[in-house]
Amino acid sequence: MPEHIKKMLQEEINTLEHELSHELPRELKRAVALGDLSENAEYHMAKQRQEFVKARLRQLGRRLADLSLINMNNIPRDKVGLGSTVRVYDNTKNEEVEYQLVTSEEFDVNAGKISTTSPIGRALLNKKVGDCAVVDTPNGKRELEVLSLVTIHENGQ
Repeated sequence: MPEHIKKMLQEEINTLEHELSHELPRELKRAVALGDLSENAEYHMAKQRQEFVKARLRQLGRRLADLSLINMNNIPRDKVGLGSTVRVYDNTKNEEVEYQLVTSEEFDVNAGKISTTSPIGRALLNKKVGDCAVVDTPNGKRELEVLSLVTIHENGQ
């Protein structure tokens, strides 16, 4: 797993754990001091936030575990995969486009970074130079021909 993604997820986990163990208990204590809990909006908001933070922490923990299981040896060396930079010809738009396939945490469409779980990313996975990928979009099907490919192994990432 790229170190910067691990660091980003760990920072969010640390922030949420601090909120859960320090800030939210203070808010709950303050809200309880206001009296009747059945009509205490501050108390209910703090409890809702507490549940959200717990759920997000579970989600981040699972994602960190999933990402740590990525085996670089399983990423193809001759086909599109995670970390690949691929140049395609979009037959629908009659233009060449370059994409880098990244994790969902790194995606930035404006920078040409698309997630491997996006429709275009999924369509391009495991394609070789010369292959065509068909992508279903809200505006209809797009056909992308793979013109060039640089894998994560060649990028040295």
